Amino acid sequence: MPTLILTPQFTEDSQALWRAANDLGWQVHRLNRWNVPPHLQQVDEPVLHVDALFGPVVAEQLGLRLLEPSDDWLPALPAEYRKRAIALTTLDEARHTASPAFVKPPGDKSFQAGVYTGAELPPDFDGDSPVLTAEIVSWESEFRCFVLDRQLKTLSVYLRSGEVQRSFDFAHSPAEEAEVRDFISDLLADPRVDLPRATVIDVGVIEGRGWAVVEQNGAWAAGIYGCDPREALGVIRHAVIRH
Repeated sequence: MPTLILTPQFTEDSQALWRAANDLGWQVHRLNRWNVPPHLQQVDEPVLHVDALFGPVVAEQLGLRLLEPSDDWLPALPAEYRKRAIALTTLDEARHTASPAFVKPPGDKSFQAGVYTGAELPPDFDGDSPVLTAEIVSWESEFRCFVLDRQLKTLSVYLRSGEVQRSFDFAHSPAEEAEVRDFISDLLADPRVDLPRATVIDVGVIEGRGWAVVEQNGAWAAGIYGCDPREALGVIRHAVIRH
């Protein structure tokens, strides 16, 4: 039987996943801290939904490997799915860039993603840390897609013009959903696009350019927004594997 292991923080997402897991007859355990108690280290099928920064700590204690994209996944995407220039570099190299760019850590979200000039980047991080630098674009809308075995399982709008859509109950139109499904169907069917078995892909509309991939993230740490919690849980279940 799967055992859902949740972050110590009580969030809307963790509560929704808790209810979905209970409905499915799973065991559920919320960590009190980031040390995994011995009895959880013995469960047959641990399923993680935890904070991105501490996920590796929890996974190591459970003997699990987290499925997540490689650092260069986004810049390596075919151009028709990116629709903007993106490069993988180091924080030190980015600090020597005078022109503003959108800069983010590729995986761990150790500092806030955003538009920076080199001098504005956080000083208290290792200069060898990898970062992605991207051409500055304007996103009209962004959608979260939970994917298992290259099949879209559930989706939700989460941003419009940079504004989180929680107060609008993450509502999107049938026409928008059809466009998301058309775009991501092409992406998932393309053998040039490398994907883990279970993942989350964010896509959206760039002003003046059309549909593009925002980023890929590990499902084990992804917010669900307005996605179906049961379908999301079905993806999250396969987002870690035994060493």
